[in-house]
Amino acid sequence: VQLQACGGGSVQAGGCLRLSCSASTRTSSTTMAWFRQAPGKEREFVVAVFRWSSGRTYYADSVKGRFTISRDNAKNAMYVQMNSLKPEDTAVYYCASSDTLILSRVRQVDAYNSWGQGTLVTVSS
Repeated sequence: VQLQACGGGSVQAGGCLRLSCSASTRTSSTTMAWFRQAPGKEREFVVAVFRWSSGRTYYADSVKGRFTISRDNAKNAMYVQMNSLKPEDTAVYYCASSDTLILSRVRQVDAYNSWGQGTLVTVSS
């Protein structure tokens, strides 16, 4: 599966951005997620939407209430709307997918077998 992420940019604190992730195969059977990696830090989980019709979503505590994940299976795409951005949200954001992931591992980096190239989000204070 090839993933293409886009939508990053520079905004001021309190602003918003929408990231998009396009997949080369159908997304309905895959769990899709966003991770992020700030300079000098490990890649961390941000948000995920589980595969199939359950559509269950999972959020990191740091983004709950500010970020919203969605998917459009007809377009093989996933999105994250990021509102009320903070300087600590600054990072390279990566989309990821897995067709074998189990719920208990949804927040784990190594549970995903396909990754996009990353898109940079910079939030200034």
